Amino acid sequence: MMRKVFFAAAVWVCSCVMMVAQEPAAGRLESGQTWADKEFTASYDGTTQRYIEILPEGFDPARKADLIVWLHGHGSDRHQVLADGGECPAPRMAAQKRGAIVISPDYRAKKSWMGPAAEQDTLQLLALMKEQYNIGRTILVGGSMGGSSVLTFTALHPELVDAAVAYNPTANHLEYETFHEAIALSFGGTKQEIPLEYKNRSAEYFPERFTMPLAVTVSGDDTIVPPESAMRLVGIVEKLQPNTWINFDPQGGHATRLETALEALEFVYSRLP
Repeated sequence: MMRKVFFAAAVWVCSCVMMVAQEPAAGRLESGQTWADKEFTASYDGTTQRYIEILPEGFDPARKADLIVWLHGHGSDRHQVLADGGECPAPRMAAQKRGAIVISPDYRAKKSWMGPAAEQDTLQLLALMKEQYNIGRTILVGGSMGGSSVLTFTALHPELVDAAVAYNPTANHLEYETFHEAIALSFGGTKQEIPLEYKNRSAEYFPERFTMPLAVTVSGDDTIVPPESAMRLVGIVEKLQPNTWINFDPQGGHATRLETALEALEFVYSRLP
């Protein structure tokens, strides 16, 4: 395992938010990447679900390309991947460097937490991308709720994930106390009512499933998503496989600096076959 400790000079406040009066349906980024707002009909319940798709400049659909999946945080939606604050630009920047595709699903925004509906939407969207494009490797990335959802989805479907990057996540829903109403709505009940559902969506209980490159960032002063469960998960995974990296910011709050977010992505890419 590679471990890095970052000593921050001040508490970092995440600005990974995009406030726009009326969202456009498509556009071009300064990098030359193009993006479009797309939709599909969810097999789970027949509802219309949306996602942002970002393609590299000069994209050739016949060429094999990696797929980077960004999972947004609590209170946000698919548009967060287009924001410029905090860790949000990291997946776009990593994709630009490697000619990869980026998608950012709503996964039942804005209080997703990778419950059954969000899980099925993500499965359907991954299959849809493989039908449409020549997909190589799949890298899951997310922050806060998105980072927690990266860990949950990877624990549930490790065969579909080639690398996982989680910024400021929880790995244990049985002990996590914040946003309990939203999580209960997503999971289908409270942890007292359906404790097994909470356990099954808690990555900490399934470290042996993390056989792929894994990078996690946590912060010592994070009171929104405390770091302990993610640190315990990484502590076990590192004993099972060497392709594991964690950044602990002892003074940081609930955010990951962009340079650290990019370093996490560079690490998993360096360990991919």
